[in-house]
Amino acid sequence: MKTLVLKINEKSPEKDKITKAAEIINSSGLVVFPTETVYGLGASAFDVSAVRKIFVAKNRPMDNPLIVHISKKEEVNLLSSKIPKVAWKLIDEFWPGPLTLVLKKKGIVPREVTAGLDSVAIRMPRNKIALALIGKAGPIAAPSANLSTKPSGTSFKYILEDLNGKVDCLIRGNDSEIGLESTVLDLTGRPRILRPGAITFEQLIKILPNLKIITNSNQPRSPGMKYKHYAPKAEVIIVEGERKRTRLKIKDLIYQFKIKGERFFVVDSENPKKLARDLFKIFRTCDRMGYKHIIVPAVEEKGIGLAVMNRLRKAASKTITV
Repeated sequence: MKTLVLKINEKSPEKDKITKAAEIINSSGLVVFPTETVYGLGASAFDVSAVRKIFVAKNRPMDNPLIVHISKKEEVNLLSSKIPKVAWKLIDEFWPGPLTLVLKKKGIVPREVTAGLDSVAIRMPRNKIALALIGKAGPIAAPSANLSTKPSGTSFKYILEDLNGKVDCLIRGNDSEIGLESTVLDLTGRPRILRPGAITFEQLIKILPNLKIITNSNQPRSPGMKYKHYAPKAEVIIVEGERKRTRLKIKDLIYQFKIKGERFFVVDSENPKKLARDLFKIFRTCDRMGYKHIIVPAVEEKGIGLAVMNRLRKAASKTITV
């Protein structure tokens, strides 16, 4: 397959290029587009044959649900049959932005999008290219734009590496602003976070005082719950515990790897927000440079640090507690 590459201005998306990409979506094609979280691999949310192509292109299990991206808040009504009042409070507070809401679905949403569940995950991104494309094409079902199990795509060069020749169109935008996928919040029963992200537990609990966090399930209601995710080829080693002991353990690991002649990389985790933005880039760079081990000091699991640790634990081969 020959893949069309469209370079689009993120501040002022060119209408003719957006129209071209939307025509591809509406012709059962696949388009990769930037968002503020990570790049997405999109198809028309109501086109079953196109949605199935997403799973083939990514080599993604069919029981892993997708997120439907919309461009207007009121489009939630097209997709969901039951929208609690608190959902509108959250929508007014956090949309457009990196918050996905899981709600009871309407019959119009194909089972291929929801992995056969009675719920649908919905979000409204704030990236101007994404909003313009969705506004022209209609709701778009999209997971992260990467091959299944690999680190999510946050930069166009990684998108090209993974999906050139596998999709109809790649939109070239800027690097992702946040670098981690959206927070997923289930509102079909008692509110619970299924995947942490840039909209934090601390922000959400102000609106949802009985909020819980559940990030693993054999029957996932959200992407990122069931399967190993985000992993580079290199072994990811998390070192957690009291800071002084953590530093000593990392020094010990460095010594061991040097003795063995094995290449390693130590991640700077002092700034969780920066680490969130750079984590998947670090993973991909280490693979490209042939590192065998990536050592990551754990960060405190509050704010965006909770999301960082969620992704690290999904990717890790080993966790050392000291």
